[in-house]
Amino acid sequence: MRAQTLDCVVLDLRLPDMSGFELLEQIQTDAKLRDVPIIVFTGRDLSDHEETELRKNAKSIVLKGVRSPERLLDETALFLHRVIADLPESKRQMIETLHESDESLSGRKVLVVDDDIRNIFALNSLLERHNMEVITATNGHEAIKLVESTDDLSLVLMDVMMPEMDGYETMRRIRTRQEFRMLPIIALTAKAMKGDREKCLEAGASDYVAKPVNTDQLLSLVRMWLHR
Repeated sequence: MRAQTLDCVVLDLRLPDMSGFELLEQIQTDAKLRDVPIIVFTGRDLSDHEETELRKNAKSIVLKGVRSPERLLDETALFLHRVIADLPESKRQMIETLHESDESLSGRKVLVVDDDIRNIFALNSLLERHNMEVITATNGHEAIKLVESTDDLSLVLMDVMMPEMDGYETMRRIRTRQEFRMLPIIALTAKAMKGDREKCLEAGASDYVAKPVNTDQLLSLVRMWLHR
């Protein structure tokens, strides 16, 4: 990594001389390396603590399993800004199949929390095109009530910058309830500033997407969290 410029690194956690966690720590201490996108490709079961630590340092996590080669290709294509149409036929079909498969999304209920009605409309349109059932809230208090009263909620998309109660505080309150500890929450923030990622994860976010939202990346994350 020091010898040449890399656009992306795919990392396995089981290495012969040190763990992937140790390698990530070393990379983070080097100012020239810490911004290189790192995708962790692992088959081991991760504890909540391990996953949080990884998400602080890696741009994405792809667990080995069903469709993992497709997801790995999908994630690297996102980070490398490769045009899908320019990929070889076999690779293009892999990604298209992944993107066209609504099996993990169809019929699932998602809560979209945002104080801007335009953002709600855009996310609604995107998710409903993939046969998801969308419910919405425009503030933190309303979001908490809906999470508590919706039995079959599969996922929450949480805007971070809201008046009164922001997304950080809303996520913290949701996570205080044991039954919502494992509910996937993807934080959406207009700020892509250093430290935002850590702040989102510490508040209880499962994952993080900066606005303006890349719809392919968002759908990829939604599929990943609903596939579990």
